Amino acid sequence: MSVEGRFVTGSTMGHVVRMTMTGAAGITFVFLVDAMNLFWVALLGDARMVAAIGFAFAIQFFSVSSGIGLMIAATVLVSRAIGAGRREEAREIAGSAMAIACVIQSLMAVIVITFRYDILEFAGARDETLELSARYLLFTLPSLVLMVIGMVGSGAIRADGDGKRAMYVTLTSGTVSLFMDPFLIYYLALGLDGAAIGLNISRLILMGMALYFATRVHDLVARPTWTRTVFFLGPFMAVAFPAILTQMATPFGNYVLTTVLAQFGDDAVAGWAVVSRLTVVAFGGIFSLSGAIGGIFGQNYGAGKHERLVSTYRDAMIFCIGYTLVVWGLLVIFGDAVGEAFGLTQGGKDVLHAFTHIGAGAFLFTGAYFVSNAAFNALGRPTRATLLTWIRDGLLTWPVAVWLAGIAGAVGVIYAQAVLGVAIGLVSALWGWHFVRHIGDVPVQVDLKTRRGWRDINTHRRR
Repeated sequence: MSVEGRFVTGSTMGHVVRMTMTGAAGITFVFLVDAMNLFWVALLGDARMVAAIGFAFAIQFFSVSSGIGLMIAATVLVSRAIGAGRREEAREIAGSAMAIACVIQSLMAVIVITFRYDILEFAGARDETLELSARYLLFTLPSLVLMVIGMVGSGAIRADGDGKRAMYVTLTSGTVSLFMDPFLIYYLALGLDGAAIGLNISRLILMGMALYFATRVHDLVARPTWTRTVFFLGPFMAVAFPAILTQMATPFGNYVLTTVLAQFGDDAVAGWAVVSRLTVVAFGGIFSLSGAIGGIFGQNYGAGKHERLVSTYRDAMIFCIGYTLVVWGLLVIFGDAVGEAFGLTQGGKDVLHAFTHIGAGAFLFTGAYFVSNAAFNALGRPTRATLLTWIRDGLLTWPVAVWLAGIAGAVGVIYAQAVLGVAIGLVSALWGWHFVRHIGDVPVQVDLKTRRGWRDINTHRRR
């Protein structure tokens, strides 16, 4: 492997498109498999099972999002070290990040399992739907540790510029689920238990593939030691903690929206479950964009190439606009057919129609929000991403959703999500652009061996 990072030369648009599309192929396929998982459950003809997955998804979203935050931190620090030409340090960071991530996700799993009934009841789950959701969470949460090892390993691979093998990680685990889920859920009639078993196996495959590529192909993960893990804990958590808070805001907002929708019955929640799956399938490119360009920002940041940070931000914004317009058009054309395929009743179809025709368009601005968050996380300002996300999902989601649901019914929840996506996306896009254009005012070289420059980056205040 070259000492110089792959992203510090060549077209930034080329890097953005290549890394995003390989990431999109992987993440979209995984979410497509997840949607097929819901489809097979729906074929059993029990709306309570579909609603149970909707509630469980809202809860599990918290745990998965904390793993994404940990992956972001690993990607940022590993890519900075690679960009600065310190590959051995990058290996130590990757190994230590895996150890830290395992501890954090284990604690997360224990907490959610312990209080799952209380959390689900607060979200609006009742009776048999509550029991089904709680059972599903009990079976799937312990494998979060396997998943986070795979995520950190995949993040390290992306930090090194190998989007193709990072894509293989998710494609392989998703392919296993694609064939296993219908067999377990439908043909063996295991229902939600079959869905849980399939999810756990796919996470095991995810971990195995990521470890293989990160260690055998890239030699980018050093065996973690107590001394080095403790040493890197401070710098890692300086990025990871706000990144986790940022990622947790989205499932919090999703949880709030689910509680508002629950008052309209299981049919509306079933429609919301389909919308949740369709969102991540259709906009996989937007969701993967943040992780994809984080490594591009990080390497050029470590190499001190400020002008490439500006062009990366600009090119990512252009990509967002083009991608969203194409996907939105497809959703308008095929959205109603999706509702029929999942057997939604009229209440669920109304929720889905509101998303495909109106809510999806807000991703023109939501994509900009993801780009700015990637810039803030990779370039030493992760708390800004946290602030923007919690204003949207923590402060404004509840009152806006209740207000619009009172006016328009269940579909008002979709409208609330769209309104907030446009408002916060516009603010974050402008703030991020201003920040990246003036990044030269902030010291960029960080030597984790001495921590020289770390305090400067995280405490520097602009004139």
